[in-house]
Amino acid sequence: MEGYFNLPGINLDSADPNFVNVLSRQPGGERIRACFACRTCAASCPIPFVNERFNPVKIIRMTLLGLEEGVLEDGWIWYCAGCYACQERCPQGVSVTDIIRLLKNMAAERGRMPAAVKMQMEALRENGRIYPLDDFDNKKRQKLDLPPIPVSCSAVKVLLSEG
Repeated sequence: MEGYFNLPGINLDSADPNFVNVLSRQPGGERIRACFACRTCAASCPIPFVNERFNPVKIIRMTLLGLEEGVLEDGWIWYCAGCYACQERCPQGVSVTDIIRLLKNMAAERGRMPAAVKMQMEALRENGRIYPLDDFDNKKRQKLDLPPIPVSCSAVKVLLSEG
């Protein structure tokens, strides 16, 4: 696994020391500076079993160094499953999952998200759901003696409208 200190080509001249300040003022980011790179988060994370290059320690360290563009644009934040295993085990109480969520939100605000996430957001805006339901779905539910589900979800549409 690639170590977090092994970051070839990183130019700290472009680092923004205010980046961590912005993050630490948001709910969930307050304790980011308490991280001392013990690697408990990395040891707790299930994602390296799928992709060994994912490393929550690296994401936190890059954030602390002010490497905003690298963190928001390299795509690794999107691999986080949001399982909270890292956060539950952090001996310093760093909200690793919440910090990664904040980073995802920052990236999304800048339009820097994977195509699949963009497609899910569009489906939510159009249908109020990621998976659209139709009468066929409700017929299957009826056969199983389950109550019908509304095929439209206008409340979510209203929440996500850009108006």
